[in-house]
Amino acid sequence: MHIEKVIIENFKIYEGRFEINFNNGLNILVGDNEAGKSTILEAIHLALTGLLNGRNLRSELTEYLFNNRVVKKYIDSLKDETKQSLPYILIEIYIAGDDCPKFEGDSNLTKTGACGISFRIAFDDKYQIEYEELVKNSDVKTLPIEYYDIFLETFARENITHRRLPLKSALIDSSSNRYQNGSDIYISRIVRDHLEPTDIVNISQAHRKMRESFMNSSSIKLINQKIQNNEVLSGKKVELSVELLSKNAWENSLMTYLNKIPFHFLGKGEQCIVKTELALSHKKSQEANIILVEEPENHLSHTKLNQFINRIQNRQKDKQIIISTHSSFVANKLGLDKLILLNDKKTLRLEELKDSTTNFFEKISGYDTLRLILCRMAILVEGDSDELIVQKAYMSSNNGKLPIEDQIDVISVGTSFLRFLEIASALKKEVVVVTDNDGDVKSLEEKYSEYINENKKENIKICYDAEIDSGSLLIGGKNFNYNTLEPKLLKVNNLKILNRIYNTKCKNEDDMHKHMRTNKTDCALKVFDSEEAIKFPNYILEAISTIQ
Repeated sequence: MHIEKVIIENFKIYEGRFEINFNNGLNILVGDNEAGKSTILEAIHLALTGLLNGRNLRSELTEYLFNNRVVKKYIDSLKDETKQSLPYILIEIYIAGDDCPKFEGDSNLTKTGACGISFRIAFDDKYQIEYEELVKNSDVKTLPIEYYDIFLETFARENITHRRLPLKSALIDSSSNRYQNGSDIYISRIVRDHLEPTDIVNISQAHRKMRESFMNSSSIKLINQKIQNNEVLSGKKVELSVELLSKNAWENSLMTYLNKIPFHFLGKGEQCIVKTELALSHKKSQEANIILVEEPENHLSHTKLNQFINRIQNRQKDKQIIISTHSSFVANKLGLDKLILLNDKKTLRLEELKDSTTNFFEKISGYDTLRLILCRMAILVEGDSDELIVQKAYMSSNNGKLPIEDQIDVISVGTSFLRFLEIASALKKEVVVVTDNDGDVKSLEEKYSEYINENKKENIKICYDAEIDSGSLLIGGKNFNYNTLEPKLLKVNNLKILNRIYNTKCKNEDDMHKHMRTNKTDCALKVFDSEEAIKFPNYILEAISTIQ
């Protein structure tokens, strides 16, 4: 049993209806800041548990859970007397699996037979008279949240409680934790869920004995006697004790330890790993089968993050996992074909990537794939020196502004241009490739045959110098390659200018070629930092003009 689809209306960032489909297994949410990744995780957990920030929603209910534009429209309607309906929040969870017939019906936004639940935060009609009096006699400036209630029902129109839901979720967020008497709320709950009923009875009895021992201590008796003798408190029996009024009072008193260290004293990264490990190893198949992980890269070193990812890959079994991330490493390792890009309240997927491309980025996961996925436009180059020169060319054409300031990312991709272009094609991302011809234009055009000439794509441009240069220079007995960035840069400038920029005294072009070949990145950095007016090869200028 797993979540097949979620529909969200008017919750936080989502104004009106937002719909997202999920895989049975692993799902990776990526998107820019404020794209709504965290809101999706929060909405799923809220609908399945009734919990927000680790507490029951009834104690956390606030106007700020509602989309602020929806609330503003409602408040404005009271002023102009158009009186729109009171805002509501709706979260629908569509469930797929064999054990869901009793939740099946057409009471959902799609109006079709489906299995699932509907979670609403809405005005309660029993307050209609009070609400009408409020609107009539008051200048309402905020949402009257005191007249709202929480409603949970199946698509078969049956009111239910969260305890009856066939799906349980575990929300793991290493960036923020709430503690309850020194112990993390989530880990206390999941440890409890691992226990059998007899174990809980035994803990409760042991806790009761601890209270009795505490109360019978001679020092506590003496302290309580002193309190009783205080004149200010005379006539009232006041004493120190251990809380034991509720059935599960032991949960509020016990503290979780790891290797004899209180859980809340562990680093947040280690807490994230421990909580995820517990969720993945949950013994009760019908509980915690939806694992929601918020940006696991927070507080984790590269090594720990790799261990974390390996645990998820090797132990997910019958769990459905939804992870939000800003890390290319996490996305690459877990599989770009599992990725869901959130952009302008819409979702895009990379399911059609070739297996070889997905496997490549999984095995060689250091590539900044998310930089391409999340930018507005991209310029792909081969190495660091190319990246610096292209950025400098852009700055020269844009009053010193870096391309990233215009949401244009210049990305070094090594020799993996085609794999990045496959991603760009899937996302319809506007991309320009800046590449050397290496003295063989025919081979270069064959390499990019899917993107040039009759196969030219509107969103992809391949920029290279169609002219092949040659010379007599030999280095190590081999012909020097005059068809890379550095020789092309010398070609459009002169020796005098480059000697000033590089602070060199090269007497001829061959000496400059040797210097630039040996010091590629250093020379590019000096060009980038120089205030000297410099020319750039036409294929680079073409790339800059294309992307603007």
